[in-house]
Amino acid sequence: MSLTTTPASSGTTRRTRTSVTSHLLTHRNILGIEMTLPLQSKAGQRPPRQKLVNPAAVVLRVPSGNRVRGKLQVISVTGGLLSLSELLQQGSVARLMFMTDVGSVQGTAEMLIPISATLQPFRFVAIDSDDQCRIKNSIQSCTEQNRRDRQSLVHHRAS
Repeated sequence: MSLTTTPASSGTTRRTRTSVTSHLLTHRNILGIEMTLPLQSKAGQRPPRQKLVNPAAVVLRVPSGNRVRGKLQVISVTGGLLSLSELLQQGSVARLMFMTDVGSVQGTAEMLIPISATLQPFRFVAIDSDDQCRIKNSIQSCTEQNRRDRQSLVHHRAS
């Protein structure tokens, strides 16, 4: 890690700006925690998402330390949709925690523009690679179960 101070002038007052660079940033292992950035989708393609039949309980921890509770309505590896009793300011960042059928997930989320009085989308700005894998596995599990249910229904109707 290196610390660099560069002069910057503003009118007659001389100020300095400090910046920190780290070789660890390229590995996303700052503070010893392996983090991954949200997946970038190919042009025109959205990552798979899953609407939850039984919305999962969510806790958001905001920078002030307060907690906001809600329900997770839709999830993808890049974000999701929350039902909240108290909407958060667009652009605010919060620590998000919820359970899936394959384990707990925690990540840092940026809150987006609310779409109703209770629904607010979010995007992940940082998420642990294991948690990202749990989201993928949960979506895949739900997709496979839906496929099996449809096949069973078609087979039952054909008999």
